[in-house]
This record gives sequence, structure tokens and C-alpha cells, in this order.
Amino acid sequence: MTVEIVTFGCRLNAFESEAIRGIAGAAGLEDAVIVNTCAVTSEAERQARQAIRRARREHPKARLIVTGCAAQIAPERYAAMAEVDQVVGNGEKFRPETYADNAPRRSVGSRAALRTSLAPAVEGFDGKARAYLAVQHGCDHACTFCIIPVGRGPSRSVPMGEVVRQAQALVAAGYRELVLTGVDITSFGRDLPGSPSLGQLCRRLLALVPELARLRLSSLDPAAIDGELMRLLAEEERLMPHLHLSLQAGSDMVLKRMRRRHLRADALALCRRARELRPGVALGADLIAGFPTEDEAMLAETLAFIDEAPLDYLHVFPYSTRPGTPAARMPQVPGDVVRDRAARLRAAGEAASARGLAARVGTTAHVLVERPGFGRSEHYAPVALPENFAAGTIAEVRLVASERDRLIGALA
Repeated sequence: MTVEIVTFGCRLNAFESEAIRGIAGAAGLEDAVIVNTCAVTSEAERQARQAIRRARREHPKARLIVTGCAAQIAPERYAAMAEVDQVVGNGEKFRPETYADNAPRRSVGSRAALRTSLAPAVEGFDGKARAYLAVQHGCDHACTFCIIPVGRGPSRSVPMGEVVRQAQALVAAGYRELVLTGVDITSFGRDLPGSPSLGQLCRRLLALVPELARLRLSSLDPAAIDGELMRLLAEEERLMPHLHLSLQAGSDMVLKRMRRRHLRADALALCRRARELRPGVALGADLIAGFPTEDEAMLAETLAFIDEAPLDYLHVFPYSTRPGTPAARMPQVPGDVVRDRAARLRAAGEAASARGLAARVGTTAHVLVERPGFGRSEHYAPVALPENFAAGTIAEVRLVASERDRLIGALA
């Protein structure tokens, strides 16, 4: 083996894993496993520890390196694992010397070390039909449930010219769809000269990379979506009609206790405006079940929001206590109640998804083929395809049926 990377968490982590692969390879690292961790939930950390133990069993002689947010936040926890050879912080993981033979067992700098850390360009994503492009790192907000600002540092943006250059290179490499990603991409540009917005970045990308067929956005903060981005949603077909909102709750009381910057009415107005500007747009959301102090009435408000928006799909997370966060000191909801509420939200999400998919039957879709027999439409809906489409191509198909969690496409 050369370098195997095991990735947990968000699309930004997926992008950074490819950057690490290139840096470690260029530094001469061989016979190594790198585990890129996530700290959003305790379950993500449990899975990472499990993967570390499995990697050691499968590769007993490999150099085992742990990096990512969990390693940055609690390096001692991973350094104490007998299976681990090296723990690397988020501020050090893009430095070639980190992967030298004589590198220290533990290289995790202070929060200050994160202030200038940006991922380098990535040439491609092996086996992937779409490419991720990191445009922003870190977060300046203080949501009471979230530990990620501790692991990622303050918000910082990739200069617009560099984003365009990387996009041009990825399109030249054959990628038809790019996904802009980051920790909080709606904060893009605030630290750059002139404070360009995310919408301005998207408009420039689409203008300067005319060969780019599809531009998609990762999670968006409902409180910070700028007017230029909404205009672009209405005007530009190459910006995919798909918005994934970092909503977290549909109850004002819960949102206030989370210290989110939007209220229920704000999010509903955004959903309605998006549907006015781009009829048929797909709207998804992250939701946290069982946040501290949440009661049945607050949960009912969130369940009602799903139908009022209406949302097309959900990503549901049972609340996970993160030591060091304000929410960890609030009165906690019992674990069995958290699990029950997560199950109820997921059931509502499955019903919403089934309705949304069924509504698209009878229309034509342009599907990015991810592998033979499967792809995703411009709305990011999963589509079963005839087998004769090559991965990485965009197929025009008729959506003839829906079943469970996907649409069925036939030759147009």
C-alpha cells in the first residue's frame, strides 16, 4: 500500500482528504493510513476510533496518522490510543514536513495556528463524478451546540482568483459538476478586500468558467444568503436548483437557545422566496433532534415547519453533547427521548422525500451519472438509470416512476 485515507464528516473533509493525499505523497509518505476525523457528534468520533482500530488490524506495519477536527480538539485522546503513531492538527495537516520520517508524534498547534491554514488545490477525486471545491474555512459564529469553531478556527476565505483557477483546472480534468464547500460558505468573502459575497463569487465563477456545466452549493446558513445569490438562483440555469439549509430547528425558542441567527419566520420566508424565484427548487435541511430544553410543543413546531416550507428531504442528527459548549451545561433531554424524536423527524423526512420525488414523475431531468445505473438530477434527487450511461456524463432522462428513496429514469 502507499497512502490510504479514511474520511469522516463533511464535504470539506472529503476535499481536504484529497489535498492531504497529494501533500503526503509528494512528501514521500508510504505505507500509511490517515484517518481524517469529524467532531460534530459523539457518534462520528466513535466511528473514527473504531476505524483506527480496524486499520491497525488490517495494516499492522503501516504508519497510522490521525488528523481532522476531533484530533485538533482532543489530541490527547487519540495520542493515548496504542494503535496511533501520529496525531496531526488542522493547522499542520497541509504542511509537507508533517509527513516526514522524523516528524513528531504529536503536532497540534494552538488556535492561532488555524488562522492562516487553507487547503491547497486538489487535482481530482478518484472515482467521483463531481468535484468539491473548498472556498472557505473556519467559523466566526458561536452556536451553543457546536464545537467546530474550536477545531477549525476563525472564518477565512480562499481568494476569488484562486477559486476560479481551481475551478478551471477541475473542469479541464473532466468534471461536469463542482460543489462549493466550506464550514460556513455564506461567510465567504468577509475577510477579503472589498468583501465579495458568495453570490458574487458564484456569478464570477459561472462567467469565467463557461465550460462548467453545473455549479452546486453545500450547506447554507439561512440568515446569511445574500441577494446576489438569490438573483443568480433565478437567472442562471447552471446554478443547480437545490438549496440545503443549516436550519437545525423550526421552533423559535430552540433557535434562540441554539444562538442561531434566524427565526422560524425568516426560514419560511426564504423557502417561499426560493420557490418563487426558481419553481421546482429542491429544499433540504439539517435538523437536530432533542436539543436541551426542547419539549413536545417545540418539536411539534419543527415537524410543522417541514410541511409548511415544504422541505423535500432532511438530514436528522440526534443531539450530541459536546463538552465545552454552552449547550452541554443546559438541562438535557433524556437519551431515549432524543432517539424517539430523531426517529419521528426521520419519518417525517421520509414522507417529505416520497412526496417530493413523486411530484417529479413525468418530468425530464438531467442526471449526472455517478456510476452505471445511478446518478443525481439537477435537484440532487437520486435516479435509477439504464445501464448504458457512462459515469461522469450528464444524461437526459424521463422520470417515469418513484419508488421508496429514488426516481426511475428512462431514455428521453
